[in-house]
Amino acid sequence: MSLQDGGTPEPHDDRPAPADRGGPSVAPTGPCPGPGAPCSGAAADAPRRGRPRSEAAEQAIFDAVVGLLEEGVPLTELSIERIARTAGVGKATIYRRWPGKEELFVELLRSLEPPDPVLTGASVRDDLVTLLEMLRQRGLAKRSSAMLHNVFSQMHLYPKLWEAYQSNVVEPRRRLGLDAVRRGMERGEIRDDLDAEFVSDLFIGPLLLRTVIRPGAPLDPGLAERVVDAVMEGLRPRA
Repeated sequence: MSLQDGGTPEPHDDRPAPADRGGPSVAPTGPCPGPGAPCSGAAADAPRRGRPRSEAAEQAIFDAVVGLLEEGVPLTELSIERIARTAGVGKATIYRRWPGKEELFVELLRSLEPPDPVLTGASVRDDLVTLLEMLRQRGLAKRSSAMLHNVFSQMHLYPKLWEAYQSNVVEPRRRLGLDAVRRGMERGEIRDDLDAEFVSDLFIGPLLLRTVIRPGAPLDPGLAERVVDAVMEGLRPRA
């Protein structure tokens, strides 16, 4: 029984529960044929009304993690049991949503960052400026949040979490830039005699330098445009 059920945390249930890991399910209003058998009729197809009950539990879990991190609790000490106790839910409630704490942390970090931009493909320059501007805004957000700065500084010491973050957050953004560069090569806006990943790094590199290697470097408005225009000037197709 969990917080959204109006009960108390399960003190001993530490196993992942099979239900609703892919999202909240609809509780049937009538009897089902039996365990494992699908419900039929209106009970199975009844639409959800209002805010899904699982959203309240998920927000409580996120708030608990953020609160513990802001208190200075190291990532390595954030166990599922401690998170559940702080959130007022059972451990099974967490395991129904995430296989482990690495996946929970990654989803939380993703929710705290700017969303990945939608690149229209209409203009290679505009797509790259949009992507770099998102990275600039992310860098500013990281600087203004002591909690985010603390988490990212610790993630390098937590290989499983760092790998999960790279795979689920960093890699999709890298592919956005790489796809934009390839479109530019196909359209003749960027020279195609260079490796596309190398060219993508030329665009992304200055933002990473100023947000990771030199965290105090300026991130002024207009930086994205200046970087893209300067790099594209040197990457024009040769006559």
